[in-house]
Amino acid sequence: MRQIKLTLFLCGVSLHRLVEYRVDFLLGAFGFIIRVGAQIILVHVVFALVPSVYGWSYHHALFLLGFALLPRGLDRLFTDNLWMLSGQYVRTGEFYRYLIRPVHPLFLLVSDRFFWPDALGDLITGVALLAYAAGHLTLGVPPLVAVALTPVLVLLGAVVYFSVKLAFASLAFWTTTSYPVVHAANELSEFASFPLDLYRPTVRWVLTWVLPFAVTSYFPATFLLFGDRAHLLWIPATSLGALAVACLIWRAGLMRYEMTGS
Repeated sequence: MRQIKLTLFLCGVSLHRLVEYRVDFLLGAFGFIIRVGAQIILVHVVFALVPSVYGWSYHHALFLLGFALLPRGLDRLFTDNLWMLSGQYVRTGEFYRYLIRPVHPLFLLVSDRFFWPDALGDLITGVALLAYAAGHLTLGVPPLVAVALTPVLVLLGAVVYFSVKLAFASLAFWTTTSYPVVHAANELSEFASFPLDLYRPTVRWVLTWVLPFAVTSYFPATFLLFGDRAHLLWIPATSLGALAVACLIWRAGLMRYEMTGS
C-alpha cells in the first residue's frame, strides 16, 4: 500500500511538472507526431500500390501499428527514466542517491520520470488507430474477448519493453554507460510496428527469440485479427521470463556498483 500511495503521489507531481513546463510537452508532442505520422504515411503509400501484403490489408496494418504503440507508450509512461541510468547516473555517480533512501532503488529510479509526455501521445494515437482499424475489420475473436484481453496483452507487452530496457540499462554498472545499446534495442523495437512476414528469417528470429518485441504487438495482433492461438501462451511466458532475467541482471549490477569518487 505504501508503494501504491507513493506511485499515485509521484504521478501527481509529474503531472504538475508537465503543466509547469508546457514547452517541453509541446516539443515532445511535435516530435512524436512526426515519427508516428511518417509510419502512417508509409503504410498508406504501400497499400495504395498493392491491396494486401502477405495477407495483411491496409486496415490490418493500421491495427498492428496502433497496437504496437500501446505497450510502448505504457512502458514509457512509467519507466522512461531508465535511459538516464544507461547514460548518466552511473557515470556521474548520481545513482548513489537512490541507495540512501528508505525505498527500493528501482522504484525510486523509475519514479523520477513518471508520466513522460511523449508516452501520452503513444497511448492516445494507439487507441485511435486501433479503434479506427477495428471498425473496418471483422476480428478473429468475439468482441467481448477482444475487449477483455487487449489490456492484458498490452500490459504483458509493456513488461517486455521494460525488461529489455532494464537489462541493457543495467549493463552500465559494468561499463559506466550503456546508452548506445539501449538506443539500438529501442530502434529495433520499431520493427514490431509492421508485420513480421515482411522481414527476412534472421530478423524474425531475433524479434522472437533474442529481443522478443514480436510478443508486444505481432503475436497479440494476429490473435485478435485472425484468431491465431499458436503463440498465445508464448506471450505471458516470454514477458515473465524477460522480467526475471532483467531483474537478475539489475540485482547483479546493483551488488557491484561503486561510487565514482568524485
